[in-house]
Amino acid sequence: MEKKYSSNTQNQINDILNFLDTWRELFSIKINYYQEGWAISLREKNLYPRYIVIFKPYELNFYSIKSFEIHFNCENKEIFKELYFNQNIYNLNELIYEIKEIIYGKDIANDLIREFNKKFL
Repeated sequence: MEKKYSSNTQNQINDILNFLDTWRELFSIKINYYQEGWAISLREKNLYPRYIVIFKPYELNFYSIKSFEIHFNCENKEIFKELYFNQNIYNLNELIYEIKEIIYGKDIANDLIREFNKKFL
């Protein structure tokens, strides 16, 4: 049986989707399966959207999360700027905490501090 159909994989995904149900009005949610693992993508539904990706390898016992700010160039193509990355999330409770922090703006605040430090320090 393919790993993407395993009960363990589906339970992990369903646990996260159940948590994310609170934010379905704010985000489009998509699940992707890859050879090495699965990902849940959240795209913010507003004028200046963020894109959040949660990734879990099949064979390893950790999650990673990345967030991006989406801009559009002159040709109206999307440009992604990475705001935040954490690949050391070892359980569902830590992952849920990270998701909440990012949704509430941790990634944007960290990016602002980083940009301020580059310009003024």
